[in-house]
Amino acid sequence: MRLVFASNNAHKLAEVRAMMPAGVEVLSLKEIGFEQEIDETGATLEENSAIKAHAVAAFISSQPSEVSHQIDGVFADDTGLEIDALDGRPGVYTARWYKQHTDRCADRIQTATLTDEREIFAANRAKALRELKGKADRGCQFRTVISLLKPSAISHQMSEIQVEGVVRGRIAEEEYGEGGFGYDPIFIPEGYDKTFGELPAEVKNHISHRARAIEELVKVL
Repeated sequence: MRLVFASNNAHKLAEVRAMMPAGVEVLSLKEIGFEQEIDETGATLEENSAIKAHAVAAFISSQPSEVSHQIDGVFADDTGLEIDALDGRPGVYTARWYKQHTDRCADRIQTATLTDEREIFAANRAKALRELKGKADRGCQFRTVISLLKPSAISHQMSEIQVEGVVRGRIAEEEYGEGGFGYDPIFIPEGYDKTFGELPAEVKNHISHRARAIEELVKVL
């Protein structure tokens, strides 16, 4: 089975490929020649994951049949960090939360759009730590929503399935570990005393929100 994952994020691709069962090949957008920018205009994780999946499915359906017929499905994910004390923020804005700045000098870096992935990750983590400074409630969850479009969807008979995965945890008071990506160095999953940035990849890939969503995805392939 050949599935297209609507992402070029190397970290996500590595995680997803490691989670898929034998016999399932996961292709990136680059590998199918998709170079468009997808505007994630949805107000929810569900909407954004569907927007991405449909955009890629439309691209595949426009390709010659010898190309499109080699694809068995398209899936896209959208992930949000939902912090209890912040009423579920940043949620749908998780990936670029640093851009939602205030006028404080400490947030001056947020007045410009960053382009380096590592700087974006660092700015997002710094904002999370600032927003929770002095707060006793540091509970949160990561939630991943996956939209799957099966072959009938690619041929314009839209058959869409959505699944999700959730992992509860808390935000650490500072960064720990250099593994993973994104918010991993400040997210401590429930039942553990180490962040995703400290835990071995095989542990994270077993318990993470994305792992749980992929597990649900595999059930409906």
